[in-house]
Amino acid sequence: MKTAVFHRHTSVQLPKVVGGEGCYLIDSQGNKYLDGSGGAAVSCLGHQHPEVIESIKRQAQEISYAHTSFFTNEPMEKLAQFLIKENPDFSHVYFVSGGSEAVETAVKLARQYVVEIGKSSKYKVIARRQSYHGNTLGALSAGGNLWRRKMFDALMTEGNHISPCYAYRDQKEHESEEAYGLRVARELEEKILDLGADHVLAFIAEPVVGATMGCVPAVKGYFNEIHRICKKYDVLLILDEVMCGMGRTGTLFAYEQEGITADLVALAKGLGGGYQPIGAVMVSEKIYSAIASGTGFFQHGHTYMGHTLACAAALTVQEIIKRDHLLEKVIQNSQHFTLSLHHYLKENPFVGNIRGKGFFMGIELVENIQNKAPFPPERMIHQDIKKQALKEGLMCYPMGGTIDGNKGNHILLAPPFIASLSQLEEISEKLGRAIQKATGL
Repeated sequence: MKTAVFHRHTSVQLPKVVGGEGCYLIDSQGNKYLDGSGGAAVSCLGHQHPEVIESIKRQAQEISYAHTSFFTNEPMEKLAQFLIKENPDFSHVYFVSGGSEAVETAVKLARQYVVEIGKSSKYKVIARRQSYHGNTLGALSAGGNLWRRKMFDALMTEGNHISPCYAYRDQKEHESEEAYGLRVARELEEKILDLGADHVLAFIAEPVVGATMGCVPAVKGYFNEIHRICKKYDVLLILDEVMCGMGRTGTLFAYEQEGITADLVALAKGLGGGYQPIGAVMVSEKIYSAIASGTGFFQHGHTYMGHTLACAAALTVQEIIKRDHLLEKVIQNSQHFTLSLHHYLKENPFVGNIRGKGFFMGIELVENIQNKAPFPPERMIHQDIKKQALKEGLMCYPMGGTIDGNKGNHILLAPPFIASLSQLEEISEKLGRAIQKATGL
């Protein structure tokens, strides 16, 4: 039957998913796929968890929806309390329906905050090249991925971008990691001075860059310097943890491992584990209190913010992760995951770099491992690997434009936190075969 759905790609015939079971998805032909990427780093608790499904059913029987301009609801209140208890750096949580909305909300909150405190000259947002912060126009304007921006440049505000922290490509031969980190972090100071500190509102960054660059963590000391510069020039620090947060790197918030604080943090994906669409912004006390003691009204809102079913599902997901000590499991098993990837991929001459944290790993592909030359963009090697992986019964997350939005390819892996050691081995082995077949080895 001809589809009436406007799919992501109009010429691609997709298998139809009909079921899920833990770390696996099942299509209408009975094929099983190991979800090695959690979709897009979403399914942290796997598929069809009976407790989460029961939680959604129970909430639907009580109340499924009531607009938040009229009512609060218990799941939203409880989820906010849970998140604040887990991270007392923040005092309040603003709930939305996804990652792009979360970033858009964070930027608008930052802007209203400075207006409320009498610093309305601040409006410019600085981000990093090869960053990705969402697909709404505001979030896309902040992001630094040329390929994603190109089609809609005419509709967006001008972006202000500095270099990413991308040691594999940009660290100089005789430069220490610390020196490299300081060098690229201080581009932020130069950009602030160039734009004028009185005009710079915020700096936004992913603690571990996800889809656009393939799980690239910053070198040690980089974010400490970023934090220092933001404080020095009264620039708000917004951290985008939509993909890398909620335990994906082994701690509930990825930035915890950097030893810094932030003014606003955007969350989504792993917050609800895919059981319902949900995103959130963690809000610091200074921002909340400025608005609460000022106009008292955040000039923003979405119809489905604080949705009862979404909040109930997310709360249950997070409670299970905490109860079952799954973040400890991610930390314990991450070394095995990394070692298995190196074991199954080390013989492939087109694997240039394996990197990441926790259950958030990226593999950068190169045509020449000695000089790190990428494959020609038209080769679309990442898509070939995805096709081969699906034939092997593995889902992975491929992307092109790793280096500059045009050149470079990588594969992202983000398995469910419940993945066993044998399943981590299965991911590595199947990906190894898929890369071999796609590269003609």
